[in-house]
Amino acid sequence: MDRSLILRWTKRFLLGIGCFIVLAVLAGAGFETFMRWQASRQYPVSGKFVDIGGRKIQIDCRGKGSPTVVLESGLDALGSLSWATVHDEIAQTTRVCAYSRAGILWSDPSTDAFDSKNVAQDLHTALTKGGETAPWVMVGHSLGGPYIMMFTSLYQSEVAGLVFVDASHPDQVAPLRKIIGKSLNAVPSSRILLAEALAKIGLVRLRSMTNTPPNVPPLVNQVEQAYFAQNIGSFLKEVQSSGTAIAAAGHFRQLGDRPLVVLTAMKKLSSDELQKMGSPRWALLRIPAFNRERIVCNSTSEICPLSPSNNRPLALLGQ
Repeated sequence: MDRSLILRWTKRFLLGIGCFIVLAVLAGAGFETFMRWQASRQYPVSGKFVDIGGRKIQIDCRGKGSPTVVLESGLDALGSLSWATVHDEIAQTTRVCAYSRAGILWSDPSTDAFDSKNVAQDLHTALTKGGETAPWVMVGHSLGGPYIMMFTSLYQSEVAGLVFVDASHPDQVAPLRKIIGKSLNAVPSSRILLAEALAKIGLVRLRSMTNTPPNVPPLVNQVEQAYFAQNIGSFLKEVQSSGTAIAAAGHFRQLGDRPLVVLTAMKKLSSDELQKMGSPRWALLRIPAFNRERIVCNSTSEICPLSPSNNRPLALLGQ
């Protein structure tokens, strides 16, 4: 066969493949644009937007009374909806505000680093510009624990009390890395850029990548699924910086003379149960920070080990 003929057909084939890829990307981008438009109309903002200086943060405040309870969610893509099962119940007692961090759900993304100081400043600006007034009772779940510690360090005179709900421990990062052999928050920047690119052409939306807790209302899962593709970049950036945020909380150990509550839902596990969970988790038994409950042991709210004779899963302090 004539080589020129083969070359000609090869060029046509490659051109066809190229045209197909371009059309697929354009179709995917159009699909993603439509789905984001549809999400904004099908699931409009819960609460309101607050302009914090060139970008908007979504905040949802309900109820009346003082102090105002401020809810800081853990590391997930649920934002203010993380608290859907308790938001209205707390509002029956006092004013309560939940919000979504930068780039999560309805909140605009930020170009700043996703560190605990920026998170705390965003929240404080959203509260004050949103018309809310101190004092605050800060409630933090998981990664939200280190975030509310940073908030307290920056705005000490405004914080009336703290509640840690299964909060991340400031000393957990290094021991976990040593046991597991890698950092749990090791997300390369290249992966974040790839995820954002795939999201823009609709590929992220084609598969479920969320992990909504089973006890939340179905609407919460629907909203998370609808917004996750446009949130994935900010979510991964927060995962990437979570170790730094947790470690930063360790520099602020004295929480002041204010009430503090520690909540935990996990029961104590036997040695057999820990072994069944796998060697990395079994090894946690040898880490003091994981092998004991912790409470506040004096009026200055210094975190200390719980006495072995005291086996309470919930410690209410400062009362």
